[in-house]
Amino acid sequence: MTLVAGIDSSTQACKVTVRDLATGARVREGKAAHPDATVVDPEVWWAALLEAVRAAGGLDDVAAVSVSGQQHTPIFLDTSGAVVARSPLWNDTGSHPQMVALNAELGREEWIRRTGLPLTLSDTVVKARWLRDTDPDAARRTAAVAVVHDWLTWRLRGYGPGTGGVDRLTTDRSEASGTGYWSGQDEAYTPDLFAHAFGASAILPEVLGPLGRAGMTGAGIPGVPAGIPIGVGSGDNAAAALALGLADGDAVLSLGTSGVVYARTPAPVHDYSGYVCSYADATGAHLPLVATLNAARNLHLGASLLGCTYAELSDLALEAPAGAGGLALLPYFEGERTPDLPHARGSLQGATLTNLTRANFARAVVEGTLASQVAMLDALHVCGVSTTRMLLIGGAAKNHAVQRVLAQMVDLPIVVPEFDEYVTKGAAMQAAAVLDGAFPSWPLAATELPRVALEPQIARQHVEAQRALGYLDPALVVPS
Repeated sequence: MTLVAGIDSSTQACKVTVRDLATGARVREGKAAHPDATVVDPEVWWAALLEAVRAAGGLDDVAAVSVSGQQHTPIFLDTSGAVVARSPLWNDTGSHPQMVALNAELGREEWIRRTGLPLTLSDTVVKARWLRDTDPDAARRTAAVAVVHDWLTWRLRGYGPGTGGVDRLTTDRSEASGTGYWSGQDEAYTPDLFAHAFGASAILPEVLGPLGRAGMTGAGIPGVPAGIPIGVGSGDNAAAALALGLADGDAVLSLGTSGVVYARTPAPVHDYSGYVCSYADATGAHLPLVATLNAARNLHLGASLLGCTYAELSDLALEAPAGAGGLALLPYFEGERTPDLPHARGSLQGATLTNLTRANFARAVVEGTLASQVAMLDALHVCGVSTTRMLLIGGAAKNHAVQRVLAQMVDLPIVVPEFDEYVTKGAAMQAAAVLDGAFPSWPLAATELPRVALEPQIARQHVEAQRALGYLDPALVVPS
């Protein structure tokens, strides 16, 4: 059996999955947690990768490896290869003033025209301005800027503090497209945009093609023998799309730490209403995407408040009627990215002495979470992205109430792929491509959810709650 490994350095953890090259079946895996913070020392991600490799039994018998990771989050390096500052994660809202400033300086439409991105506080270019503003000394010492998967791949190649080699950093199209200084139209960096934001130029990773090889593993890395080919890697959503075999017409709803809705298109999308980000995928196509900051953790909060398990939360939610008796939850607990509400907080609207029951509250948690995601699907449709099927993935995809309520809100066939670590699977497919020169055709088992009657009042209630608090953006679709 020939084995390949895929690594996913996500917001919450690092996961390593070793798979059979012939079938894609998981052979073994390991995991290590990341700290619960939004500005961290990147060395914790390298330490977690090594711990996850160790938990997976090492990579001594692995023929190739590739890394995927959280997008946008920057690593700032000096000429020696040392990290010069802690990294603000994509979901850290402290960079909102820098986003506002960059949009004011060049105009939001100019960023969209040049990069396909309506600038958000998540984008790497905004984090670069944040460093310039908050730590000018670290900015002056910065010689190169990478993102997480770029840096971990570089570390696996034997580089790191004191080694130099920052000019050997590599990345892929999907990661480059999320920086805010890369054009999907031209397939090239826009270095003037980076320099405008950062106040100076810096070395940016070389963008490799979908079947590219980043290099070979270096010597002296615990659990990782030297000389293993390393795939190009990708951003987490691009890796998942690759593993799912995403086709034209498919939309994916991923419910993890963040909520993400994306689809595959042959060309970039430019959304001047400011919601859809035009990313690239891992195959050479494009991946228009919309994201929220608040998703599966809402269910964790709801279960904690009710003192129940996830399964019990689901059962309670399904006891309540659609619309939760008039309760509407706006789940902006961490602020929000879509819509752009960084300072907002979660709120429960419409509570009365009779409708504030455990069941209605559980239902409101599920409905509020999904209403935020369905609004993102609407935003894709407004941009002309046609969808004929939805794939539901992520940690919350197995929740029966999530499945049922989503089917009541979306007039599309909904397919739930068999649970897998789709990001590590996509990374493993990139590792396989290094060996075979093409992506493997691994099977994908999935179940289609039963069609049910639509319940449009769920979305209407969500919009009414937004309007009541002054959150409603006229650019979003208002359900009829």
